[in-house]
Amino acid sequence: WDARGTPVGRAIVWQDRRTAEHCAELKEQGHEKIVRDRTGLLLDPYFSGTKLVWMLGQPGIRDRATQGELRFGTMDSWLVWKLTSGAEHVTDVTNASRTLMFDIHRRAWDDTLLGLLGDIPRSLLPRVTSSAEKVGVTRGLDILPDGIPIAGIAGDQHAALFGQACFEVGMAKCTYGTGAFALVNTGLDAVASSRGLVTTIAWQVGDQVTYALEGSVFIAGAAVQWLRDGLRIIDRSEDIAELAARVQNSGGVTVVPAFTGLGAPHWNPEARGLIAGITRGTTRAHIARATLEGIALQVADLLDAMRGDANRPISVLRVDGGAAANDLLMQFQSDLLQVELHRPTVLDTTALGAAYLAAIGSGIFAGSSEISDAWAIDRVFEPAPPSDSLKQTISNWRRVVVHA
Repeated sequence: WDARGTPVGRAIVWQDRRTAEHCAELKEQGHEKIVRDRTGLLLDPYFSGTKLVWMLGQPGIRDRATQGELRFGTMDSWLVWKLTSGAEHVTDVTNASRTLMFDIHRRAWDDTLLGLLGDIPRSLLPRVTSSAEKVGVTRGLDILPDGIPIAGIAGDQHAALFGQACFEVGMAKCTYGTGAFALVNTGLDAVASSRGLVTTIAWQVGDQVTYALEGSVFIAGAAVQWLRDGLRIIDRSEDIAELAARVQNSGGVTVVPAFTGLGAPHWNPEARGLIAGITRGTTRAHIARATLEGIALQVADLLDAMRGDANRPISVLRVDGGAAANDLLMQFQSDLLQVELHRPTVLDTTALGAAYLAAIGSGIFAGSSEISDAWAIDRVFEPAPPSDSLKQTISNWRRVVVHA
């Protein structure tokens, strides 16, 4: 956007794959190792750096950027800019860490990465702050009075990890929304993944930085929306639980909801969704159940990778997000992982975590102990012993997912 706050184009969402070819070219040029070492990320269209390069390639944009007329930011930067009427151009370390342009060890924009991605002008980039500090105040808005402090910023999954009170090393959460996102706290260590996960800054409070390993499933709740809007086998998203419960298992059907490629740990942007194992006896209920299973099986792949990278067991998984309200999905997830799932009373933990960070940043909370005390369980899902049917479902998944 420009100095007046006018966007130069439409916002590009995280699921957009338009830069897949650019990412492939960067890999072929041998750049993935330096990107991985400095950012903790892989070269994938999921992250915003290559999207910025695409935008710079549109008519007239690079010239304006080079002349210092434009600003870049993820959604947090845009919101703070608007809330402060253009007084503050900032982002926090968690959002910066997802851009492919930020060194998560030095906690600074990296000129080498800016160059190899596509000669990105440094003047475009926001000032980087911690996740819990006063970065500005509201001003010039019709909907809010002037002077309200803006004291907390975090990426959505980082905020969810904070809102789930996962403050100890080894504590993990998974958010089930449009996609599914699992993170495990690795403390002061930026653990490098050898299993397709990304290393990220979980949050920074004061001078202390906490790191995490993250795995992202691109399609989770969106697969249920596809059943509703695309196949029209349900009228409402919440109807899937009742439909899927009509059958004891998926009848050999496997759904791989790779509608926008496969995320971690597979990282295949060219993958596409598929349904396998259909017979004359397959019903809507089997497809509905297999879709829920496909969500959980993707998450199980993430957790398997996390256990290996973190070199420690994950005995409890805290869950949140809209799809975490689905008891059938949560029980199947527990059975798959053979761990307890703890569902809190508040499922919107991303918003809760952002509020907690703002409370710390504005001095309302002294630290994380008050948040841990406030966290409360709604329900615990305990795993059932692995059945032959479950083992067959896992076997089918492993056989089919490689063909997506």
